[in-house]
Amino acid sequence: MNKENKEEDKKEKIEAQSVQFSPLREEISPQKENNIEMLFDIPLQITAELGRTTMSIQEILKLSSGSIIELNKLAGEPSELLVNGKLIAKGEVVVVDESFGIRITEIIGPKERIKKLQ
Repeated sequence: MNKENKEEDKKEKIEAQSVQFSPLREEISPQKENNIEMLFDIPLQITAELGRTTMSIQEILKLSSGSIIELNKLAGEPSELLVNGKLIAKGEVVVVDESFGIRITEIIGPKERIKKLQ
């Protein structure tokens, strides 16, 4: 027998069998249920934006107590609520016990957030 015949004999002797897997089961473990709760304590930076402007360093150095900075929004326009720098809601400025706050009037939907990314 030559070398080629020996290799062919070896190939013929191999028997292949299909693999059988056990059916997949979705088990809800207590650990999976509590995973979302791990996110509850993560701090997020929330910013209420009344408006924006651009100023030079010279203009900023001239600011003093009582100075007025003109913003790009009109009085009464909705202010924006940002979480980690991303717009998530709009609202109106309110005063609560001599502190400012925002009453949320609109939650930004996922479609609008995607439009702003484009």
